[in-house]
Amino acid sequence: MKPYEINNMIIDDEFDGEEFVTTDITHNQKDYSITFKKADLEIINTWIFENGSSLPANLSDTIIESIREDVKKKI
Repeated sequence: MKPYEINNMIIDDEFDGEEFVTTDITHNQKDYSITFKKADLEIINTWIFENGSSLPANLSDTIIESIREDVKKKI
């Protein structure tokens, strides 16, 4: 079992000349949003949602790689 759950995934085709994939996940009972460039799945930003605010988040490289593989399979 994975330490996170993908709740939603949005593919923005040709937003501002580039394509992005935004993935919403739950990890350790907290909600996160991660945006990747669609072409190479480079991370653009990562946010955690707490107390009605969004803050920059740090996730381990292991979790990021696992999420990246899941996103790659879905797109």
